[in-house]
Amino acid sequence: MSTRIFHLVLELRERLWAKPLLYCFLAVIASFVARGADAGPVGALMPEISPDTIQTLLTIISSSMLAVATFAVASMLSSYASASTSATPRAFKLILADDVSQTALSSFIGAFIFSIISIVALKTGFYERGGLFALFILTLSIFAWVVLTFVRWVDNIARLGRLGTTIDTVEDAALESLRDRRACPCLGGIEKTDNNALDGDKVHDDRIGYVQHVDMHALQRLAEQNDLRMMLDSPPGCFLAPGRTLVTLDQSDPVDEEIRACIAKAFVIADNRTFKDDPRFGLIVLSEIAARALSPSVNDPGTAIVIIGRFVRLFAAWSEPLDDDAKPEIQHDRIIVAPLDLAEMFDDAFTAIARDGAGMVEVGIRLQKCFVALASRPAPGFRDQARRHSALALQRARTCLDLADDIDSLERIRKTLPPAAP
Repeated sequence: MSTRIFHLVLELRERLWAKPLLYCFLAVIASFVARGADAGPVGALMPEISPDTIQTLLTIISSSMLAVATFAVASMLSSYASASTSATPRAFKLILADDVSQTALSSFIGAFIFSIISIVALKTGFYERGGLFALFILTLSIFAWVVLTFVRWVDNIARLGRLGTTIDTVEDAALESLRDRRACPCLGGIEKTDNNALDGDKVHDDRIGYVQHVDMHALQRLAEQNDLRMMLDSPPGCFLAPGRTLVTLDQSDPVDEEIRACIAKAFVIADNRTFKDDPRFGLIVLSEIAARALSPSVNDPGTAIVIIGRFVRLFAAWSEPLDDDAKPEIQHDRIIVAPLDLAEMFDDAFTAIARDGAGMVEVGIRLQKCFVALASRPAPGFRDQARRHSALALQRARTCLDLADDIDSLERIRKTLPPAAP
């Protein structure tokens, strides 16, 4: 399967209608599967169940599930609104993709559809002795499933949309994306260096939006078929505007329009960034949550301090050395890709917090301790970036803090930073 198609299939998780539609389809199938118990001599040996008994159970389900589903939708919408206002609108897609809530809503709607179809089938005499017993067992099973799902969903909806839960969800998404990119830093291509950078024909696209996904397999296959080498200029997360290059080829002569169209087709462009293939987006969203908490209207430095701790955990995961058997393999030897820039990742995470929290000594202290911790990581570049942002945060604090003792506290922590690399 093309990775582009696979990406689009995964995007269905963020559509609130996708899983309910699947459950409705399964409910219809379940109603007709019970009829299969009437086939053969086995059905005559099953216990006899009165159709009125089954109809009573199905009527209870049909009369209650629609109301429960309506209540579930109202509760979910309230949680979504809370997540958007208390954290950041960029976290909305993650909350929308909550699997427990989608499963609960889908189960309620699916049970309602199952009960309606089964009642109609009962009234028309669709089932015989075996089918009635199978339908009875299915009805009891669905009833038990709905009850367990409801209990689980109530526990989940009490937390969904809360700021702490949103932070955890964004961190998990960012950590997963960082680990995926850590295992494949150049998307399976060749790492870009000063020696292998290309400067040939450039392929553009008229679409405007963010690059959500790049089908590297399609680009590799196209390069092999046309004996080309490509350099990826717009990786996932880039904003594509008129004049922005998608890829640069190794030949100066322009390729034909069909090849250019195939190259552009390998890029999924949309209005918003996503977490899956864009590790920096998770850092940006966490930073936005901290910046909102530091605004005068909210005045919640504790949330910013919590997120600074999450950044330490995320960058520590990014700096962990890979095992020998986990070393990235070059799968697309005709595509050159630049790895993520550590300086830009630090900027995404810490610039807004250092700016908005410059007047809060508790935030400044936590930032300096964070940079001391990150500077000790053995990964290349961490010490330089930690020292750079430590100096910037201290400089911002000096312009906002009036008490000399507060500035002295920050300077004492900064002095514990490891010295600059020779």
